[in-house]
Amino acid sequence: MSSDRLAIIAASQQGITTGLRLKQELAACGTTEVALFSPRAGAESTRIGSITEWTAEEFHNWNALVYIGALGICVRAVAPVLQSKKSDPAVINCDERGRFVQSVLSGHYGGANDLARRVSRMLGAQPVITTSSDVQGLWPLDILGRDEGWGAEYRAGLGGRSLTDAQAAFVNHEPTVLLLDVRNELTDRLERTCPDFVTVAYRYEDVDVESCSLLLAVTPFLYEPPVQAVFYRPRVLCVGLGSEKGIDPERFVGSFLHRLREKRLSYRSVTSLATVDFKLQEPAFQALATQLGIPLQGFEAQALEAVGGVPNPSETVFRKVGIHSVSEAASALLAGHEEWIVEKQKAALEDVEKGQPRHFTFAVSLRQDALRRGHISIVGAGPGDPGLVTVRGRELIEAADLVLYAGSLVPEKLTEYAHAGALVRSSASMSLEEQFELMKRFCLRGKQVVRLHTGDPCIYGAIQEQIAWFEAHGMPYDIVPGVSSFQAAAAALNSQFTVPEKVQTIILTRGNGRTPVPEKERLRDLARARATMCIFLSAEWADQVQRELEEEYPPTTPVAVCYRLSWDDQQVWRGELGSLAAMVRESGKTRTVLLVVGEAIGARQNRSKLYDPHFTHGFRCSSREE
Repeated sequence: MSSDRLAIIAASQQGITTGLRLKQELAACGTTEVALFSPRAGAESTRIGSITEWTAEEFHNWNALVYIGALGICVRAVAPVLQSKKSDPAVINCDERGRFVQSVLSGHYGGANDLARRVSRMLGAQPVITTSSDVQGLWPLDILGRDEGWGAEYRAGLGGRSLTDAQAAFVNHEPTVLLLDVRNELTDRLERTCPDFVTVAYRYEDVDVESCSLLLAVTPFLYEPPVQAVFYRPRVLCVGLGSEKGIDPERFVGSFLHRLREKRLSYRSVTSLATVDFKLQEPAFQALATQLGIPLQGFEAQALEAVGGVPNPSETVFRKVGIHSVSEAASALLAGHEEWIVEKQKAALEDVEKGQPRHFTFAVSLRQDALRRGHISIVGAGPGDPGLVTVRGRELIEAADLVLYAGSLVPEKLTEYAHAGALVRSSASMSLEEQFELMKRFCLRGKQVVRLHTGDPCIYGAIQEQIAWFEAHGMPYDIVPGVSSFQAAAAALNSQFTVPEKVQTIILTRGNGRTPVPEKERLRDLARARATMCIFLSAEWADQVQRELEEEYPPTTPVAVCYRLSWDDQQVWRGELGSLAAMVRESGKTRTVLLVVGEAIGARQNRSKLYDPHFTHGFRCSSREE
């Protein structure tokens, strides 16, 4: 739902009070324009003649409308001006005391359902959503993938004539197949939330059209199933172009789109176009980019020539412009890998006079991040409590075929999120090479791998060598951040590690132990800032740590020795810097210990400016200005 312009229409004085509260909350959350209207006089609202008259004039000038008052008033006002679900704004209705918020119009397409939930949260109200798919927790077929830029196309078949028929079949739990030709974050989510009456397929050949009533297909390919289908077109096709100079733009656009259809590809899935840089101003290419609403890129000849494995190099082109390939090399550069779903196609415009430019070439590649192949996610497990893994991290664990976790640091309980049939292995007894081979074996089979590290994987996570190996072997990966133990320490100590006007810096470091610390990062030098210092992997050398810190910090500086933060057996000892080494010895702990030093520990003085009534910012004026 677009939140650019939102109107609140209050029927009563109490409604104005609720409307003012809502207006303030919406504005603070970034809604560009929020206006309050009412037939009642009020200093904070714009007075109107009647709600019905205002609605007749203004209804389609707003992205969303919130009526505050009796539902009947709202219904009678909007009924005469309704046009289409694809053009009518979102409409919700709220009682004047803000107890119930009901989605009235354009629940999915206009975003009224989401708006009703949002407004309910702001008012502490009960949302009232009656759309069948929302009530059942099913996907909204009419807007599925819209936020990700997917186009949607309905194709009639047995049992259906319109998208409404497809939605009816879906909410009535008729046998449905979900075809996923590509993979991204949303398709992963669809797999995780798949209803029990939906079967997932990864190739069209595997779709059992004889036993299903509806096909939902996330694909750039054109199919003609006998059953009704909804095709979702993700933007995943990268097209490289070449041509003679000055070919007719109109004929070129028509010819290209026709030939793309012949290759059973949807133009709605084209995400980018590219050619050699000196052809960027070719009118035909510019016209195609305009027609598709996507950018046209130009690559330097050197970059195009560097693409390896081009299947159809041309000596003729090389003699003319010094490049063996334009269209194939350009599509590969756009896609991020050297594979093609359509190799170079030579084409000629029809009905062009002899001697006039008419020839062009194109090639198509699928974006690398859309390929349905194995993938590795390096996931931060958090400090220990399974509840502190991120939502994204848990989702990946649940979907993974292999979970390889740091067994000495990550609690086994966290791996219980893995699905039945997944392989869960501890890496504690494995060499790095053994870990690599195991992950590679799964990745090459198109499986999903989670490499689970403690805390945040980018802080002392030893992932650099893994990343280098993944890149050297062409294995796709991503990194999912986690909650670090230094953040868990702040929570355990009930402290804010940055205190206004006292300390605004947090230093994450380690002492000089088995792994040498660069001379410029020795504790004695870092201590000069007297920041909040979180010292990892250093309890074994507590005496040395204390000596170096005492060169700059007063001996009475608060310290904490934190053991297995957020685990069931978490322990925390507090004291002063002068007794740090003794505290560590008395604790008897040297592994999974974090040392925290600084006056921010337990500090309760010094107020933040953020909520000071005399401090202004983008969402609040100071009390002096009111």
